[in-house]
Formats: sequence, structure tokens, C-alpha cells
Amino acid sequence: MAFLLIYSCGIEKYIPEGEQLYTGAKLDLETANEVNDIKEVKTELLNLIEPNPNTTFLGMKPALFFHYKAQRRKPGFIYKFLNKSFGEEPVYFSDVNPERVEELILNRLDNNGFFYSRSDSETRITGKFASVNYSAKLPEPYLLENYKLETDSLPIYKEIEKMLPETALVQGDRFDLDLLKIERARLNHGLKQRGYYNSQEDLLIFEADTNQYKNRKFDLFLRLKKDVPGRASIPYTIDSITVYPNYSIEGDTLPLAQKNSTQIDGIDFIQDKLYFKPELLESYLLFNKGDLYDANTSKLTSNRLSALGSYKFVNIQYTELDTTATDGDSGSLAASIYLAPLTKRSIRAELQAVSKSNGFTGPGILLTYSNRNVFNGGETFSLSTNFSYESQLSSGNNSSLSSIAGGIKGDLIIPRSIPFSPSRFKYAVPKTKISLGLDFLQRSQLFTLSSINTSFGYTWKENQYVFHQLDPISINYSKLSNVTDQFQTILDDNPFLRRSFDQRFIAGLMYGFTYDEVSNLGKEYPIYFATNFDLAGNMFSLVSGSSETIFGAEFAQYAKVDADLRFYMRWEKERTLVSRLYAGWGVPYGNSQTLPFVKQFFSGGPYSVRAFNIRSLGPGNFNAETENSSTDYFDRSGNLKLEANVEYRFPLISYLKGAFFIDAGNVWLTGDYSDIEDDQQNSNFSQTLFTDGKFEKDWLKEIAAGVGFGLRLDIQNFVIRLDLASPLRIPYLPENNRWNVPFFGDIDNNMTLNFAIGYPF
Repeated sequence: MAFLLIYSCGIEKYIPEGEQLYTGAKLDLETANEVNDIKEVKTELLNLIEPNPNTTFLGMKPALFFHYKAQRRKPGFIYKFLNKSFGEEPVYFSDVNPERVEELILNRLDNNGFFYSRSDSETRITGKFASVNYSAKLPEPYLLENYKLETDSLPIYKEIEKMLPETALVQGDRFDLDLLKIERARLNHGLKQRGYYNSQEDLLIFEADTNQYKNRKFDLFLRLKKDVPGRASIPYTIDSITVYPNYSIEGDTLPLAQKNSTQIDGIDFIQDKLYFKPELLESYLLFNKGDLYDANTSKLTSNRLSALGSYKFVNIQYTELDTTATDGDSGSLAASIYLAPLTKRSIRAELQAVSKSNGFTGPGILLTYSNRNVFNGGETFSLSTNFSYESQLSSGNNSSLSSIAGGIKGDLIIPRSIPFSPSRFKYAVPKTKISLGLDFLQRSQLFTLSSINTSFGYTWKENQYVFHQLDPISINYSKLSNVTDQFQTILDDNPFLRRSFDQRFIAGLMYGFTYDEVSNLGKEYPIYFATNFDLAGNMFSLVSGSSETIFGAEFAQYAKVDADLRFYMRWEKERTLVSRLYAGWGVPYGNSQTLPFVKQFFSGGPYSVRAFNIRSLGPGNFNAETENSSTDYFDRSGNLKLEANVEYRFPLISYLKGAFFIDAGNVWLTGDYSDIEDDQQNSNFSQTLFTDGKFEKDWLKEIAAGVGFGLRLDIQNFVIRLDLASPLRIPYLPENNRWNVPFFGDIDNNMTLNFAIGYPF
């Protein structure tokens, strides 16, 4: 209590003479009878009370304190930083207008059906602090008895009448102006989908009649505004459709020569030279000649054309063909679709300087060639090649390790779901993707790993937030060669690792589902959820029968699933708190006793538990360093992974942002590995691996944790990230010695610096 008093005095001395610091307001409501949703009404009224006082934490105002300290002649770096990140300017009582707030409260009560309410306020001043108590006396609200449409002979009234049964307004509802606005918007939206091209919300009028009742009830009547323009009360039909597949924005030119015009199903396609095949482009249009105008269908068509990947500009314009149409008639529209292509061919080169958490650092180059609309049907072909050299900078036995990696990959993306019709997908165009790639990885003193992979699959967006990816065919073949004696010793000591390299063929089905609200910047609390399912080996199992090989090589059989859930809390000044939960589990079966090496889970690194190097955690409390010097290279992995992260992000200066974070997680082994243990050749390494790495009921004791802070250079969503983290809990140390004081503990490698591109999650 003494500390709070001292702190309060510290704030008070900064308040100017003649001013009082505004500490907030209270609101008391008095109702004639019980009101069901009085809490919601009070919340709505509290939101009207302005301004908001300075933020309070545990009875103190640290944000205001930082502001005052930063106003000194020499505030110092710390107070400048705290004020920039968390500071708030003071809110004085002179900024408060109680009479204005009373008017707002009365107006909002009228809008909620509490007509003839009364409002009052009382100011309380104590020293240099002031607050306001507001009060309101509410009579019984007016309740809806009947909702009727004042009909007329115009066709538009018949359409409105068809939509009335779907209304959210029901008998007994309290009068609510916001609900009436929502109802009017719903009806106008419905009319726009029924041909009424010139319909507007303000043409619909609600009238409340209380004269029929003495017990605070009212009838609600809906009608069109008087003197409604004739064009707003008639439906419109699309009389013609013209598509310009090769429109130029810069020159604003239209290739109008009829000799270059093609007509398909009544739709005219005009292009100076063939850019997009009309018979294919026609399938992406959701409206036809003779259809009633539909604003929703028009918007979906625009989205589909934009999603083709061939156009940078899509514009659908409607022109009224008969501007003299009157009541009782129907109008007609000419639809013109202007499509401005992207640059057909492009080459992109990237020079990279890679610094990884496992100590490997070196240069890399990435070259990508793209050809859009390669077959004049929106197809995109891209060919990319990459090459990188990395060297281990750490000291000790690993200091001479180096790595050379490279690959080439070709992708053909077709904006159709072959062989299915694209008309089945209304929101966006589904895409078929065919890929073929070659990769190699050469680790000095260890091995060379070569692989070839191919896939055939589909991607499609169901709505604004939902995305699907399905690869019914996914095949990967890898070959381990140039194995050195050192790495062979590692494989001999660790049959678990050896078995994971033996599975050369991986063939199966993959499906991914993503729900992503993060891109919607209007949401304060968006969520992100993604899950992936991977099933391999069944097709080869049917072909090979009882054999465990195909084409002379062992193939993998497993089922693998993972889930990633993130919750975002956004505040003003670009401050965000992100929490994340991740879980993944893979189960080998059939002729597989382990997951293939490339399919196993690992923990640690810049996108995981950042206080530990990549692949340096687990499984469980296993510690390779205590077993044998020949196992220094060992990549720790497992078939079960659990992780949790919390990160607070805040702006610093200009494009530079900061973050504080805490990460936790690990990987484990699950299942029966008795056959592998029988093959361990009395290896102490393997015995310890299977004993310490198994997932048991006391798994919480084997969770690794770390804390840290970081800097992010964020330029138009391109993020360069630098994170410094330190262990909080180390699972592979003795059980009574696993906790550590971050950054100040006496363990080796007490700090890990992570350099990465993009946010971790």
C-alpha cells in the first residue's frame, strides 16, 4: 500500500496547475421493470462515454508515468523507449463534456426503444483527480407486435414480400434502430441479387405506429420511399456480355475490330490477337446473357478471374441500355469485362546469405523463370533452381563440417480442376498443380542424399478464410550414397536412424486444411488453424502384395497428422499478442518401423523453441552428447511433437519492431520399437535413445522452455528477424537440475541467436 501511495504522488506532481487528471466514469441504470438484455444495453452505453481515461494496471498508471518521464529535458534512452512503446498522453478533466455524453446516452436509449428516458451526471473532484458518475432512468421499452409490408402493384414489392419470412425481426422484440438498419441492408442486398440494379438502402423506409396500443407496443410498416425513381424499382436483365481478354490499362485501348471477335454461348470475346482461349475463359463466368442482374454473382465472377493468375486488373462494368424504363417495365444491361494481363514472362534471381541455428552459414542463389498463360488458358509454368554452400562455424568436432545443396523444380499450375468442371467451385477458381523436382545434399565427412519427387494435386479456396490442398499423388524417391566411415558408425550405433534412411520410396496422399482470419486486419481477435494429413504406402502395398519393396527399394508406410492453432489479440499502435499450440503425430505401420527421416518431427530453431539449436531437442530427455563422440552429428527427431508459444509484438521506430516471447516443446518416440532394439548390437546409444525418448505419462517433466526478445525489420510484410533466446528449462539435464536462469545461468550455450526471414508464426 505504501508503494501505491508513493507512486500516486509521483504521478500527481506532474499534473499542471488548474487541471485534474480524469480517472474515468461510472454508469447507473434504473429500469421500471426487468429488462432481459439490460447488460448489453449498458455495455453499449458505456462505449459512448468519452474520453477513455489513462490505462490503469494494479491501481497504477505506468503508461502515463512513462509519458511524463519522457517529457523531461534529458529523459534517457530507457524512458524514451518505454514511452514510444507503451506511453500515453494524459487525459484531463478539461477534455470531458458530461452534457454531450448525456445527450448521446439519451439518443442511444431512444434508438433502443426506451423512449422518454432521463439522464443526469455528477462530477467528483478529489485533489488533482476527477471522475464522473452518469445515471439514466429507463421506462418500459416499446415491443414489436406486427411487422408488415405496405404492398403496391410494382413487381419490387413482390420480391420484398418473398424475403420477409427470413427476417430476424420477430414479435416481442424491443425497438432497435440498429436491427432495422441490418434488416434494410439485408433486403437491399437481396434485391441486388434479384435484378434490381439501381436499388439502394435509403429507398426503403420503416415507420413505427404506436397509436394502436396503450401498453408500449408498436407495429412496424415497410414501404418504398415516395418519389422513387422508376429505374430503382424495376429488375434488369443482362442483354449482352463482351469480354476483352487482352485489355491495356496504359493505353486505355479496346480492340474493337469485329474480325477479332469470337462468340461463344452469346458472349463476345474481343482481342487483337489470341491471348486467352475464349472457350476456356467462358467457363469462369458465372452469369449468362438473359440472366437477371446479380451483384453477388458479379463479385464472385470478378474474384474467379482475378484468381486465374494471368491478370493484374479485372473490371466488370454495366451500362444501362434503356434509361427511359418506367414502373412496370424491365431494364436491360450491357456487361463489359476488361482484363489486363500480367507480364507474360519473368526471371527472378535471389542472392541469399544463410545463417542457421545449427551453426551452418553460407551463401546461396535462387533462380526462377515464370511463363504465365503458357498455353493461352491461364496456365503458369515455373522453373526454379537453387544452389547453396554452408559451413559449420562452431568449434569442436563439427568445426570442419560443410554442406552443399542444390536442386531444380518445375511446376505447372492449371487454373482448372482436371478433370472436374470449374463451375462446381463458386468462390474461387480451383487449381491443378503438377510438380517434378530433383534435389541433392552433400554433407562433408558424412554422406550424399539425392532425391527425386513428383506430385499431382489440387488447391482451392472455399471462401475468404478457408483453403484446401489435396495431393492424391505424391511420390518421393531418395538414395543415400557416399557414406563415410564416420557416418556409417553413427548408423551402426543407431538402427532407428538407419531404418529411417532405408525407406527410399515415399508415395501416398496428402491433404491440408487452413482457416486463416489473420489477413483480415479489421478483426481484433483473429484465429488461424491449419491441419495436414499424410498417408503413405497403401498404393505400393497393393501393387507389391506381401513384398516390402518396389523396384528393388523399400517403401514407407505410415499415417501422419499435425495441427497448428494460433490466437491473435490486436491493440492500437500495432501491438499484438500471439499464442500458438502445435501438435503432430506420425504412426508407422506395415513394413515400416520408423517414419522416413524427412517425415520425422524435430524441435528447436528459429520457428520452434528458439532457445535451442535446430534439431537439438529430444526425443524426450535423451542427451546424445553423453553417449559417444561419434554421434555429435545426430539429428534428434521423433514421431510425436508438442509445442506452445506466446509472443508479444510492438513497434519501436519506423519499420523496426520488437518482440518478447516464451517457447516450450519437445519431440518423443511412440509405439513399439522392439524389433529395432533387437538389432541394436548392444549399442548403449540405442538403449538410451529408446529408454529416454519414449513418451510416458510424466512427459511434462521433459518439456523444454526458453524466453527471449527480438527485433523485426518489417517493410511491407517482408520481415527480417533476429531473435536472442535463452533456455528456461533443459529436459536432457538431470531431473533436479533442469531449471535455468535465462541469460544469467551458468550452463554452456546459455544464449542462442536466431536469424530468419518472416515471423515465426
